[in-house]
Amino acid sequence: MQPVVLLISLILMALLSAVFYMASKASEGEAPGPNANSKRTGLIWAMVVLGVIVSVGSLRSWPHALASTGDALEVNVSGGQWWWDIDTTEIPAGTPVNFNVTTEDVTHGMGIYDSELTLLTQVQAIPGYTTKVTYTFAEPGSYQLLCMEFCGVAHHDMVNEFEVVAVEE
Repeated sequence: MQPVVLLISLILMALLSAVFYMASKASEGEAPGPNANSKRTGLIWAMVVLGVIVSVGSLRSWPHALASTGDALEVNVSGGQWWWDIDTTEIPAGTPVNFNVTTEDVTHGMGIYDSELTLLTQVQAIPGYTTKVTYTFAEPGSYQLLCMEFCGVAHHDMVNEFEVVAVEE
């Protein structure tokens, strides 16, 4: 998705640059005619409509595609100062997992890291709400839940682990 957004952004930047170039060239020519304001208004409205279409089209899958998949394994995670609780300790590799995340006290940031401490996915844990994030673990191994938002003096103790196990076929 990111290469598509990058390509769309580059195309729009090129179009905008062309518009500015043409505007600067037009300012050196004859005086504007009686319909110049209506042409400008039409151009501005066309750019607004194009911007809305591109924004909706490019952002449509965010974040809804990442949140909650119907056929996924449901895993509940709750947090508090300064702990994470996860209702399972083993997750099958290759299976989409919906993490339902909540907290009982303050806002936390739940990050899932692999054994090399590479961040795989993250979601905010907000008191009174259940936030969701879906992730599919490709490799078996040990994974950690860490808090990503400073939440108090023992923030660094917010660590929990779980295992992703290979699925036998």
